[in-house]
Amino acid sequence: MIAIIACSKDEPVKQSLFAGFKKPAHFPGLSYNLSGNPVTKEAFELGRKLFYEPRLSRNNTISCGSCHIQSSAFTQHGHDVSHGIDDRLGKRNSPPIMNLAWMPTFMWDGGVFDLDLQPIVPITTHEEMDESLVNVISKLQAHADYPGLFKKAFGTEQVTTANFMKALSQFMIMCVSAESKYDSVMQQINGAAFTEAEAAGYKLVQQKCGSCHKEPLFTDNSFRNNGIGIGANNDKGRYEITLNEADQYKFKVPSLRNLAYTAPYMHDGRFIRLDAVLDQYSDNIRHTPNLDPVLQNNLALSVTEKQQVLAFLNTLNDKNFINNKLLSEQ
Repeated sequence: MIAIIACSKDEPVKQSLFAGFKKPAHFPGLSYNLSGNPVTKEAFELGRKLFYEPRLSRNNTISCGSCHIQSSAFTQHGHDVSHGIDDRLGKRNSPPIMNLAWMPTFMWDGGVFDLDLQPIVPITTHEEMDESLVNVISKLQAHADYPGLFKKAFGTEQVTTANFMKALSQFMIMCVSAESKYDSVMQQINGAAFTEAEAAGYKLVQQKCGSCHKEPLFTDNSFRNNGIGIGANNDKGRYEITLNEADQYKFKVPSLRNLAYTAPYMHDGRFIRLDAVLDQYSDNIRHTPNLDPVLQNNLALSVTEKQQVLAFLNTLNDKNFINNKLLSEQ
C-alpha cells in the first residue's frame, strides 16, 4: 500500500499492482485456452499499449479504446451505433470488453470463435479502423518502442501477427468484472446483503430472465430473437454468419453486468434507458416465427416489479472495474 500511495497520478501502474490472471472463485471454467497464451506482465502491458494505440487504424486516429472506453465498461457510451474512422457509422452498438475469457464466441452475431482472431474484424472493417494487418505490423515494426516491447514479452524483436494478437488477448482477458455488490453477496464478503427491493428483484430476474441471463456471468452466450423487432438498418444478426433462416434477427444475449455504464441498449442501441428495456419485455414483445420460446408471452412486470428489477440490476455494477488503473491507458 505504501508503494501505491507514493505513486503520482501521472506515473504508470507499478509492477506490484500486477498479479496476473485470477479466475474469480464463483465463476465457471474458462472458454479461453490460457495454456496457449499464459498471461505475463510484459505481454499484458504490451497488449494494453496496443489497445490504446491509434496506429492500428488507417490514418492513425482510432484505437480499440476509442470505441471501448473504460469508464463506460469498455463501450462507446452514448452512441447508438459505433463511430469509427473519419466518424463513419457502424451498424451495431459497441459491446463491452468484459469477462471475455468466458465467451466461446464474439461480436453480436458470434462471427468470431477465437479471441486471438477477434481484433482482425475491427482493424480491417471499413467503418471501424479501415486498415490492413500488413500495414499495422509494418508500422509497429518501424516504431521506436515496439520491437523492444515485443522482445520483452515474447523473446523476439520481430513483430509477428501471432504475438500481436496474443498481446491484445492478454489485455482483454484481464478485463474481468467480478467485484460488484452482487459478487460480494454471493461470496459473503464483509457481511454484504441485498436490500429488500434488491432481493425481490433478484428473485424476479432468476424467474423471468434467468434462462437467458445465467448467473454469475448473466449471459448464456446464446443467440436469440428477443422480440424487439427489425431495426432500421435491417440487421439480420446471426443469419449473416450461418445463412440459416432460423437465425434471422437473432443476436447474442448480452450480460446484465455494468448496465449503469453501458447505455444505450440492444445490438443497435435503440433503448436509451433501462426502464424502456423493461417496458419492452413487459408489454411490447413483437411476435415473429423464430421469437425465442421463453418470450412467447410478455414478461408482464408490474410497476413495483420493474422497480425491484432495476434495484437488483444496480447490484451488478462494478465500480472497481471501470476505475481499475491497471486497465487504463498509461
